[in-house]
Amino acid sequence: MTQQTQGIDFATLSLRDALDLAVLIEEEARDRYEELAAQLVLHRTPAAAHFFTKMMRVEEIHRKELAEQRARLFGTQPSTVRREQLFDVEAPDYDAVRMNMSHRAALLTALKSEVKAHHFFTEALRHVGSVEVRKLFEELCDEEIEHQKLVKAELDKLPPPTRFEEDDFSDDEPVAQ
Repeated sequence: MTQQTQGIDFATLSLRDALDLAVLIEEEARDRYEELAAQLVLHRTPAAAHFFTKMMRVEEIHRKELAEQRARLFGTQPSTVRREQLFDVEAPDYDAVRMNMSHRAALLTALKSEVKAHHFFTEALRHVGSVEVRKLFEELCDEEIEHQKLVKAELDKLPPPTRFEEDDFSDDEPVAQ
C-alpha cells in the first residue's frame, strides 16, 4: 500500500495485527518526539523542546490506550507486526528540527505529522477487508483529527509570526556580498 509500511497486507489484516500496528505507530512517534526534544534541549530552544516533550506524552497516552485494548481482546497472543515494517507513519521527520527552532515551528512540525498519520489511516481504509479493522482505523482517523485540533489550538494561542521567522536563517549556503 505505501512506502511507510512493508510486508503488511491491509486487505487481510486482522484486528489483533491492526492494533499491534497502531501501537507501533504511536511508539515510533513517541520515540521520535523524545529524540527531537533532546536535540532541541542541546540547542537551547526550550519552548520547542517543551512542546515536543508534550507531544511525546500525548503519543504515549494513545499508545498505552491501544496496548490496553489489544491486551483486553487478545491477551498475550504474539504479534506478527514488527516495528521494522513501518517508517515515519506519524513520526516527525528527522530533518524538521532546526537549531533555532521556534515554538511555532515545533507546532507546525507536529501538525504536519498528525496530518500525515490521518492520511495514512484514510489511505489504509481503502484497502482494509475486515469490518473490525475498518472500525478501528476510522477511530484512529478521528483521533488524528482531534490531535490536529489540539495542535491548532496551541498555534492559535501564539502571537502572530514575527517578520523574521527561523526559515529566514536556515542552513542555506552563504551568499557572496
